[in-house]
Amino acid sequence: MSAPHTHPGTGQDEETRWQAELREQFPILAAHPDLAYLDSAATSQKPRAVLDAVQTYLTTSNANAGRGTYPWANRTTELLEATRQRVKEFLHDPGPDRSAVHFTGGTTEGLRTVARDWLTAYLRDGDEILVPFTDHRANLDPWLEARQLLAERGVDVRVRALPTQAASGDYDHRALAAAVGPRTRFVAATHVHHVYGGDMNVHRLRAAVGPDVPICLDAAQSVGHLPVRVDDPALDVDFVVFSGHKAMALPGSGALWARNARGPVLRPGGWQGTPNTVGVVSLRAALDWLDTVGPDRIARWTAALTTRLTDRLRHLAPYEVLGCRDSLAADSALPAAQRRHGIVTFRHSDIPSDDLGFILYSHGFMVRADSLCQAGAAEKDGSVRVSLHVYNTVSEIDRLSTVLASLA
Repeated sequence: MSAPHTHPGTGQDEETRWQAELREQFPILAAHPDLAYLDSAATSQKPRAVLDAVQTYLTTSNANAGRGTYPWANRTTELLEATRQRVKEFLHDPGPDRSAVHFTGGTTEGLRTVARDWLTAYLRDGDEILVPFTDHRANLDPWLEARQLLAERGVDVRVRALPTQAASGDYDHRALAAAVGPRTRFVAATHVHHVYGGDMNVHRLRAAVGPDVPICLDAAQSVGHLPVRVDDPALDVDFVVFSGHKAMALPGSGALWARNARGPVLRPGGWQGTPNTVGVVSLRAALDWLDTVGPDRIARWTAALTTRLTDRLRHLAPYEVLGCRDSLAADSALPAAQRRHGIVTFRHSDIPSDDLGFILYSHGFMVRADSLCQAGAAEKDGSVRVSLHVYNTVSEIDRLSTVLASLA
């Protein structure tokens, strides 16, 4: 997808006023005006609407779900079921009567649920799966674990790497089409890369693997950041897994959506125990808030900020921006440019990434500086990641650019 060509303005135009009003809804940011929070890919900040919903629940209806017949317990049970439907609505589920939503502690737990409770029952001896070896470790380790569990039962399954393009980190759909064979039973993919920030063009995967192979999507960096619509033929996937804490909800919350159209119906195994009711409450409030604001409008704002930063960095010789080079320029119209969504990761040729992270914090910028949990050989190399959300401002990007330029 082509890179965006517009920037949010520095004047008091409509978009700038809209964003300023949204930013005021985040108490932690209002309390620390001297700091710039640039680590939303790790966890997002929480709007007042989410905090109020949690406070209201804990002071009016706090009880366990599915275990009592008194009003508080009944309301909690109803709240959980209503939130399952809310997740389906948020994802624009075209078949809510057939699909399922399971609450998780986050993306990692959700992917492991698919791996342990669904994939191990689905695969047979001699089958193969294609999974990403250069994305977040949470989207690799569960599939390797599933292979090990099957091997212990005497079932031999081959795990192959999902082909990627070295220059951009995008999936190589042409190589994927050639890699798919008659025993390919499953594909795991990432929607937005947590290091490169690139849209991984998942719409190409379905055409490459055919109509019958289930696809599981790690949407940790897309839900809450851009529209995610499973009714869109371009997103014909079977599982969508995401973390609530990266989508304005509380830590320890998340959801696994299953289409239940290919393969067996997903039924997480074992006794589920007491759910994280407070997390579910926060998730519902967060989805309501995001829908009110508009995921498409959030995506436009963060994409423009991202381009503003990459456009500055490409003129600073000591910095290497990771990912698609064609998307660095604000005026890029190249068809090969991979759209970035709110994430810019880079290295300085002389300053180690950990040191650069400390330097930036001394100037008031909170960024991620380490290996970023990336699987494969790349995880040995540290980098600095700036990750944005709708509460970040043009002035923060401009101040950051000035500091980075001073270090050049």
